[in-house]
Amino acid sequence: MMLMTTSTIRGKEFEELGLVKGHTVQTVNVIRDIGASFKTLVGGELKKYNEMMENARNIATERMVAEAQALGANAIIGVRYTTSSIMQGAAEILVYGTAVRVQV
Repeated sequence: MMLMTTSTIRGKEFEELGLVKGHTVQTVNVIRDIGASFKTLVGGELKKYNEMMENARNIATERMVAEAQALGANAIIGVRYTTSSIMQGAAEILVYGTAVRVQV
């Protein structure tokens, strides 16, 4: 599955199949959240939060791709990611784009 942030695929014709999306809400466990709170006092990278967000992006992307495949797509154009805080230590990741069938 080809994922593109652009709205076209250079030199290719395609049929638009519709909007597809994937999302997930992820959190870290309480112990790690407490550790992260202390880390904010001294500064530095919150590695467990980075891992959580990377995992969330992967899950959301997999869900979007599955939705596109169910439509018969072989590419998704205009891919965008967005995130929002649900509560302290929890974030939602949403990814969306347009499923297309590229002519080969």
